[in-house]
Parts: sequence; C-alpha cells; structure tokens
Amino acid sequence: MAHISVVIPVYQAEDCLEELYRRLKTALEPISRDFEIVLVEDCGGDRSWQIIGELARRDVRVKGFQFSRNFGQHYGITAGLDHCDGDWVVVMDCDLQDLPEEIPRLYAKAQEGYDVVLARRGRRNDPLPKRFASWLFYRLFSWLADIDYDGQSGNFRIVSRKVVTAFRQMRERLRFFGALVNWMGFPTSNIDVRHAERFDGRSAYTFGKLWKLAAETIVAYSDKPLRLSIRFGFILALCSFVYGVYILLRALFYGSPVEGWSSTIVSIYFIGGIIISILGIIGIYLGKTYDETKRRPLYIILNSTFDEPAAKD
Repeated sequence: MAHISVVIPVYQAEDCLEELYRRLKTALEPISRDFEIVLVEDCGGDRSWQIIGELARRDVRVKGFQFSRNFGQHYGITAGLDHCDGDWVVVMDCDLQDLPEEIPRLYAKAQEGYDVVLARRGRRNDPLPKRFASWLFYRLFSWLADIDYDGQSGNFRIVSRKVVTAFRQMRERLRFFGALVNWMGFPTSNIDVRHAERFDGRSAYTFGKLWKLAAETIVAYSDKPLRLSIRFGFILALCSFVYGVYILLRALFYGSPVEGWSSTIVSIYFIGGIIISILGIIGIYLGKTYDETKRRPLYIILNSTFDEPAAKD
C-alpha cells in the first residue's frame, strides 16, 4: 500500500504527460519513495493513453486506466479514487496549472491534523471569459446549494484515507468532486498556491460545457430552484389578486370600463411562460431521479496497465 497517491484525470494531455511525471517524481520522492501516480485517460483521441502505458512500463508506481468513452473530468477523479491505495491522496489536473511542487506544502499542512487541505489559487491564469464564468458559477452554486463553497479552490487538494473511503460510498451519477468533499465535513484547511499557465494547448472546458456542468451541479446538490419557483408563484398570485381588487374598486367607484386588451394578452403569455419554465424545472429533477434509478455504472474501464474490473457502480 502506497503512502501517498496522486490521482489525475487525463484529457488530451499528450504534450505534458512526460513533464508532469518528471515533476511529480521530483516532488514526491522527498516525502516518500512509496508513492503511486494514478492516471485516468478520458478518451481524448490523442496519444495520451500510449504515453501512460510507456510511463507505467518504465515505473511500476504509475497506474493507468482508460475509459471506454468520454465520461468527464469528475468521473475520472472518481475512478482514480476508487483505484488508489495511498494513506494520503492528492487530486490535481493534468495541464500543470496545478503545480506538483506545491504537493509537499499540502502534505505538510495535512500533518497538522487536517483530513482535507485545499490549494487556494491566487489570480487564475485563465482567459477573462473563463474566469468570469467560473466566478459567476461558484457564486450561483453557493447561493442555490446553501453551502459556503470557495471558488478559489479547484480540484487540487490532498485528502486522507478516511475521506477517500467516505467518498467511495457516494455513488450518485451527478458528480462534483469538490462539493462532495465539502459536504462530508471533515476537518479542512487551505494554503495559498500559485496558479500557473497551461503547459500546452488550451482548456477543454468551453463556455457551454461550463454552464452545462453548472446546471447539472445545481440540480444535483440543491432543491432551491424548486423552492424559489413556489415563492415566485405565490408572489405572482398575490400581485394578480391585488391588481384584480384595484380593477374591481375602480369599476365600482368610477364606472371605468375594463381596458387594456394588449396588456392582458401579454400577461397571459408571460404567466404561461413562467408555468412552462417551472414545469421544465420539475421535469429536470424527475429526469435526474429517473437516471439514478437505472443504477448504471458510473464509468466503464476499457484498458488498464494491469487487469482490473471493467465497470464500477
């Protein structure tokens, strides 16, 4: 059993895997030579899997897994945590924006008695639109999910074996690694780290993918949209009642005829749109509930650097 594991989801990273391995080895060996690097390749369509195989043949401490199709980053993290053996586990991205050189600092902070230590990034070296989208997502997520989630902390962190064991018990299909760890409530601290520029290429997270992740995450971790729709419905009904009383009193005291057919039609369409939107929100929750009842595997492993089960519930 390894003393420390590093779990890394890999997607289109053929140009940085060799450098990632070299820097990880340099950072980990002063902590313990008994470490492992778990690389989960998410079918990016490049040579990443071939390079992972070469690294595994060169160093038995490298463990590689390849999905049967693209499942997503958080499923890659889940697979890595399912198959790691370390007493301590570091989770990080593969693009070297999370610096391997910060791992000894994370480990040292964890030895002070924390089960989770987050790497809190300073100014992110991402394009402005992505930084704004991330900032807005984390603000909305924290408000809708009613949790205090630090948007300056990404996936980069170190967790104890207790956290990994608890994480393995949570098998819901909508995965958001940071929120799941936050929900568990283990003793947590953080350190400030530098967020580097991408070693090569560009992020696979487009604006559309970011907002798809945001919508799914909010649905997975909060029923607040449903509660807000109920409040909005009551407010709309109250406003309609007050306006109806106003029209009635105006007709009784001033004999004014009912006017405003255009505004009436607009109001009908407005209320109809609100009703359809609320039904859509309910439909999304029902659809996600239906997906959970299927009990399909979270991911399927096509290849590994050694024999492993093909699927994991």
